[in-house]
Amino acid sequence: MDRIAYLKNLVVMAIADGALAEHELSLLSQRCAELGFEEQELCDAVSYALGDDARLELPTDAEEQEAVLSDLIRMMAADGQMSESEKRLFALAAARMEFSGDKLDRLIDQVVRTNHLQ
Repeated sequence: MDRIAYLKNLVVMAIADGALAEHELSLLSQRCAELGFEEQELCDAVSYALGDDARLELPTDAEEQEAVLSDLIRMMAADGQMSESEKRLFALAAARMEFSGDKLDRLIDQVVRTNHLQ
């Protein structure tokens, strides 16, 4: 999965609840820095996520799938609330990548432990 698609996925999740909260923007900025992006790439990703054709691009590689789902969990939790639209988007992504309930539970537990999201 290319880095731009990865960033777009994060922004799509951040905006899924209809708002871009400060903590979500902070996490997006952090990811941009890690991916080597400038402000313009983030602006482009936000424009994409606000468009009518916005969608998640799901990887086929197992490691990339886990990485995407882990970051989607972090993004969902960034503002301290998990809206129904975020939960539905996440559930759809996990189902399309054929994540079992047990595997998903382990991934969520790992993200919560690693990032102190409780």
